[in-house]
Amino acid sequence: EAKALHHTYVGTEHILLGLLREGEGVAARVLKNLDIDIDQCRQEILHELDPNFEGDDGVAAGMEEEESGGNKKQVKTPALKAFGRDLTEIARKGEMDPVIGRGDEIERVIQVLCRRTKNNPVLLGEAGVGKTAIVEGLAQEVIKGNVPEILREKRVITLDLALMVAGTKYRGQFEERIKAVMDEIRRAKNVILFIDELHTIVGAGSAEGTMDASNIIKPALSRGEMQCIGATTLNEYRKYIEKDAALERRFQSVKVEPPSIDDTIDILKGLRPRYEDHHKMELTDAAVMAAVRLSDRYITGRFLPDKAIDVMDEAGARARIKAMTRPPEVRNLELVIEETRAKKEKAIKDQKFEEAASMRDEEKKAKENLETVLGEWKKNNEDARVKVDEDEIMYVVAKWTGIPLKRMEQGDVQKLLSMEKEISKVVIGQASAVETLCKALRRSRADLKDPARPIGAFMMLGPTGVGKTLLAKSLAVNMFGDSKSLVQLDMSEYMEKFNVSRLVGSPPGYVGYEEGGQLTEKVRRNPYSVVLFDEVEKAHPDVLNLLLQILEEGKLTDSFGRQVDFRNTIILLTSNVGAERLKKGATMGFTAPDDEQDYERMKENLTEEAKKIFRPEFLNRFDDIVVFRSLGRGELTQILDLELEKVQKRLAQRNLHFELDDAARDLLLEKGHDPTYGARPMRRAVEKYLEDPMAEEIIRGNLREGETIAISAKDDQLVFTQKKAKAKDEDSKVSS
Repeated sequence: EAKALHHTYVGTEHILLGLLREGEGVAARVLKNLDIDIDQCRQEILHELDPNFEGDDGVAAGMEEEESGGNKKQVKTPALKAFGRDLTEIARKGEMDPVIGRGDEIERVIQVLCRRTKNNPVLLGEAGVGKTAIVEGLAQEVIKGNVPEILREKRVITLDLALMVAGTKYRGQFEERIKAVMDEIRRAKNVILFIDELHTIVGAGSAEGTMDASNIIKPALSRGEMQCIGATTLNEYRKYIEKDAALERRFQSVKVEPPSIDDTIDILKGLRPRYEDHHKMELTDAAVMAAVRLSDRYITGRFLPDKAIDVMDEAGARARIKAMTRPPEVRNLELVIEETRAKKEKAIKDQKFEEAASMRDEEKKAKENLETVLGEWKKNNEDARVKVDEDEIMYVVAKWTGIPLKRMEQGDVQKLLSMEKEISKVVIGQASAVETLCKALRRSRADLKDPARPIGAFMMLGPTGVGKTLLAKSLAVNMFGDSKSLVQLDMSEYMEKFNVSRLVGSPPGYVGYEEGGQLTEKVRRNPYSVVLFDEVEKAHPDVLNLLLQILEEGKLTDSFGRQVDFRNTIILLTSNVGAERLKKGATMGFTAPDDEQDYERMKENLTEEAKKIFRPEFLNRFDDIVVFRSLGRGELTQILDLELEKVQKRLAQRNLHFELDDAARDLLLEKGHDPTYGARPMRRAVEKYLEDPMAEEIIRGNLREGETIAISAKDDQLVFTQKKAKAKDEDSKVSS
């Protein structure tokens, strides 16, 4: 018995198995008298010793039938039984998911398997494209008989290399296991071995002075004594298998590409009944299509159909969890039972047995009520099927990607249409620029944009301090729900040619190779963002060449060879090119060119300046070149209001309030106006003339909580008049 189970010891379990196999004798009679099914008992013991055990007779016990001159003889394969899973047996039992849309790949694998020599296919493809599913599909075709005669009696067995290595403490144990498997395959003559993650055979089980798995199986592969199907990713094949030319030539590669969106929808529809039965749900056609469409668009770094299947699975799990939550009345009854039990135990401890008996009766009654309520709830729940629609799919994708759900709902028309108004509350005086960018966002949300390009690519020209960076931050908040979705790169840091490596990562062998690039890593981790290249004219021309691929193709390859997806980003470049020319063209004083013709002429002049500095193929890739206007008195007044509102909010935390009269406003406007530097001088004026003197008075204790300060202007300074919270006869005057 120990030998049949491939054990290296004899224990009591083997003695018991021997007694059960005997079927006669005292032990068997004793068990029969106790109404124990001897066969069932034997099966249970075998299953306990080997969880992969499926039966104790014929094929299931590792016995293979081999045809020889019309007579069938059984070949024992205990090693394969111990270290592998029979995929054809699983397919025969109907426990395997259907394989859809992979007919061409399965046919190619069958062709390679039918070759006379080197008939070992290896499936190459990215993780999640369905390599293992193709082998499962082959096993199902063998069971259905839809294969050539040469493959009709074959068994597809997947080998667990980790299980073979596990427990090999002494030298030679691993090689012994490998040789045992190969001998069984050689004798059975109808086994196709499937090694998932084929690259793991290189180096598996090797130690000093010993051979690894790949070197042990090489001779058998070349002589055609065993057939093997491998599956691995392209990178790992290149890294491990191609380096060993002798191993590589024994395999024929079969490329497995990710399925198209239409094929993936068919795959999900084929798998749908399995997931519906598991989660007790009903999945609509719209939900299946949404799972494919949204996962393809928003989930990067993974491949169809794997990511679409995972979205569908998680949506079903989420819907089922909500439906399976116990009703509150069940929890209330459980609490009553716990309290009654505690009172009963306390009464017994105090020797109040009558009270304890009463508590016992109450507990029994509550338990009966609980069983009734729970039974009804379970019965109703088992019959009911939860409907999973497009909204559930959207919620799951939103949770995965971090995009707020409301940003994905196409029905949120009002939000999209009023986006200009929301952004214009923060970005003052740039209605044309805001409108241009918002149109690009609406195009994206309506699914009218080119799916291979970024959501929008814009170059923003204009003087400093007019709101270029602020517009980028406002876009990030309105588009992605968070200002953290802004990836900002100051291009003055990329003035040298070698700085290109900082964006995409250092080449292999250089310092910082493992860290990745500043741009590629940020976008790979947060692919839904606004990417701002600030002051782009200061960057080296080679850095700008790198942006050509992002602007046109929506992707960039980093130093690790990974493609980083920029299709869900908004690319913004700011530049101060022609700012001097714009300033000379502006009207003196507080006014800005309001006439549309003047603005168009100014835009044309700045575009000409940009063409002198940037190459035509670079400028031609932008959706639009946006020119920002200079700020006039009206815009500066609005900016002043925004700055005062910020100060008011900070003072409100100390329960202080202030009121400005027209003279104070005019003073701040005069001190904060500088046509060269835009809105930033206004912020500095508020800090210098309002915040600094007010801070001094608060520290001195002249301004106390609950007071309102009236602010006016006198002698080029702001004057603070302190008002008591509760009406008093006199006001105290404090000047800065």
